Amino acid sequence: MAMPIFSSSTLRQMSATAAVPASSTTMSMSAATTSASAAHKLNLNHNQLIVSLNVKRKSISASSSSFISRYPFNCNISRSFRKISYPSPIRFKPLSPVMEWQDCTVKMEVDVPISVAYKCYSDREAIPQWMPFISSVKILEDKPDLSRWSLKYKAFGQDIEYSWLARNMQPTPNQKIHWRSLEGLPNRGAVRFFPKGPSSCIIELTVSYEVPQLLVPVASALQPFLENLLGRGLERFATFAKSYSADTPK
Repeated sequence: MAMPIFSSSTLRQMSATAAVPASSTTMSMSAATTSASAAHKLNLNHNQLIVSLNVKRKSISASSSSFISRYPFNCNISRSFRKISYPSPIRFKPLSPVMEWQDCTVKMEVDVPISVAYKCYSDREAIPQWMPFISSVKILEDKPDLSRWSLKYKAFGQDIEYSWLARNMQPTPNQKIHWRSLEGLPNRGAVRFFPKGPSSCIIELTVSYEVPQLLVPVASALQPFLENLLGRGLERFATFAKSYSADTPK
């Protein structure tokens, strides 16, 4: 049988192929498979990361839209995106402290007819003659329903002085006189007259006032103190009304 004749190049290829063991070929295929698997896993992780980032971005975008719609602000951006005009800061006015109001009511029987008591109390400029803490009352000439009042009294270890402009509201003859302050010390009040007999009546005086800042520390003692002063004032009014009745022409 004749031997086949091979060229030198064919013999080199056959020699190289024979020199490579089968185990090397198997290892190369296994490494290729492992690399492909790792690349696939890396690709999956990359895709999952992108999906997660997209979800978070949408969540942040939704939260931002919700915040802007709930708390809108005016921020105008020019077309060139170079200048941004911010809204001027909001300035809050300081809140005024809530002051306390107090009410005082005193009653007294006066031995003069109700018409005399009413007329006597209507004489506002004569009130300082019998009310201890009122120093002056001046009726405005051009507006007789308005009057300026001054208060001066020493109490709680200090000299107390206040003033106010008051307006007398529409009275009910022989029944009611009432007023309220327009400026100065905030106060309002009313005097009511009740018949007791042909020659006597009962006077009820109610005064409401805002506790001045200076007297806030003694506010609890101020109300009974003022009630005492008002009671003393009505006692002096009873005496004053009798002389007023005697001096009033009939």
